[in-house]
Amino acid sequence: MRTTGLTSRTLTALRARRPYPAVTITLPTHRREPYRPADTVRLRNLIAEAKRRLEEDPDVERQARYDISGQLDRAMADVDLRDALDSLVICAAKGDWEVWALPRTAPERVVFSDTFLTRNLVAARERTRPYWVLAVSVDRTVLWRGSNGNLVEEQAAGFPLAPEPTYNDVEREERVGDVPGPYDDEGTRTYLRQVDTALDALLATDPRPLYLVGLAPALSLLEEVGSAAKAAVSKVVKGGLTNGPARALADALHPALLEQAERHTERVQERIGQAQGRRAFAAGLEEVWQVCKEGRIELLAVEEHYQRTVRVTGEHLTPVDAEEIPPAELGTAVLEDIVDEIIETTLDRGGEVAFVPDDSLAAHERIAAVLRF
Repeated sequence: MRTTGLTSRTLTALRARRPYPAVTITLPTHRREPYRPADTVRLRNLIAEAKRRLEEDPDVERQARYDISGQLDRAMADVDLRDALDSLVICAAKGDWEVWALPRTAPERVVFSDTFLTRNLVAARERTRPYWVLAVSVDRTVLWRGSNGNLVEEQAAGFPLAPEPTYNDVEREERVGDVPGPYDDEGTRTYLRQVDTALDALLATDPRPLYLVGLAPALSLLEEVGSAAKAAVSKVVKGGLTNGPARALADALHPALLEQAERHTERVQERIGQAQGRRAFAAGLEEVWQVCKEGRIELLAVEEHYQRTVRVTGEHLTPVDAEEIPPAELGTAVLEDIVDEIIETTLDRGGEVAFVPDDSLAAHERIAAVLRF
């Protein structure tokens, strides 16, 4: 499955507690061009490693061992690496398996816990958060759905829309000098009111960031005749893209998308600064872990590739090398990724999670939280 299928409900289901072990395998992959046969070998090795750990883990019952091993086989049979993106996530537990292809890289890992490792899924969804693109012109308006720079035309809420045909008496209009321009015609205004109404209905049922694309007069008139267009996060003033192609439209949108990503990081940093000022702030792994367990996190900010294996001793966390830990200790005394545990707990308790570029939180030991109280 692709990231576009990662709804909030799906992520909640994946984060649900399960009988130990819930097995998660992550693997960096290569996209179709060029396809790398080595990805298949690495995937097989990771599946074999997971099965070996199932055999060696004394906490895994025999029936669960056979069941999960079979789920891993089914998941692997479902993978087609010729259609891969940048990483693969396989989740397998007793009676269940899922495979996700993600448009962002993930480390090569096998994780045993009592819930699936979802940080890569959450990060991918955050990075590829879906958005709407409305390409507007006086003769046709087309809706596109976007994610991670990819665009697909969407037929929803009445889109695409076009104005009603008009049968003007051109000779008479020329004779009396009454030839309205395309942006002065009442028919155009009526048509753009219809666009505004359809757009309002769309955003009410499926709210996403909205990008408008079109010539300046068309975008100005759309905003003048209605209100829905005012919700746009960005406007790209460029004509001739109503019908795509998707690649050309995506190229035109690229600077606007980058600008929005930068604004997102700035907003997170601003909220952190404000929280520091009112002393509703935590930073560093152990401090954030403590407030997370207390359900106090309103916003969790994490650098994209930050992860840490730790031994939990009372209220303290001691970083350890995962490769030196016996399998029997993983998932019990040792947590393979405490950062993922913090992310999971924050989401379960209604907090917001924001991923920011590496080194953005260097002053806060790579992880920080804005607190509710």
